Amino acid sequence: MNIAIPIFPGSNCDHDTEHVFGTVLGANVHSVWHKETSIGTPDMVIIPGGFSYGDYLRTGAIARFSPIMESIQDFAKKGGPVIGICNGFQILLEAGLLPGVMLHNENLRFICKSVHLKVEAGNQSHFTQGLDPEQTFKIPISHGEGNYRIDDDGLKSLEDHQQIVFRYVNELGELDPEANVNGATAAIAGICNRQGNVLGLMPHPERAAEPQLGNADGRQLLDAFLQAVDVTV
Repeated sequence: MNIAIPIFPGSNCDHDTEHVFGTVLGANVHSVWHKETSIGTPDMVIIPGGFSYGDYLRTGAIARFSPIMESIQDFAKKGGPVIGICNGFQILLEAGLLPGVMLHNENLRFICKSVHLKVEAGNQSHFTQGLDPEQTFKIPISHGEGNYRIDDDGLKSLEDHQQIVFRYVNELGELDPEANVNGATAAIAGICNRQGNVLGLMPHPERAAEPQLGNADGRQLLDAFLQAVDVTV
């Protein structure tokens, strides 16, 4: 499997992403600088986390206009699998590949900690078909603007089309206001587009994919992502 990872000025999770998908999971990974105009012919694109362009204006707002984004948008519109992690999710929102916006965390503070997630039962994303909706995953977050917001009509649309992929829950897997650490609408931690081929999530599964790190829950998510692509390519 071939994976393209676009890199923007300020990206800081690109090497983590390359390591996990390349060394740990055995995919063929290549980086694409933001000034390039083609991603080549990958099986999947993963937009890594970080602070593209220093998060000036808004998170992801400038990266959305990078030359490489036109190729990524074309790839996604043709059904190609695209995943945005943290800042990558923010970029996908700004690029119009996913609905909604990202605001500052409700407490107006940067949050770096492990949280618990559950896969939304019945969601339409190709990426989670191999995951148990009853299982709780412990995954790190690291963001100052992870408060996903969408209006009531938009939320109803997400729910009606089963586009909510992950929600923040407590350790028991229950929805809990205290577990919704950034104040996101409906405790949303990840969504997909209607076609199910574009996924954005704020937590960092690549930071919890090896036992040496004390937590390998993220490996289960990443394995499921790759298996989904194996089926479709």
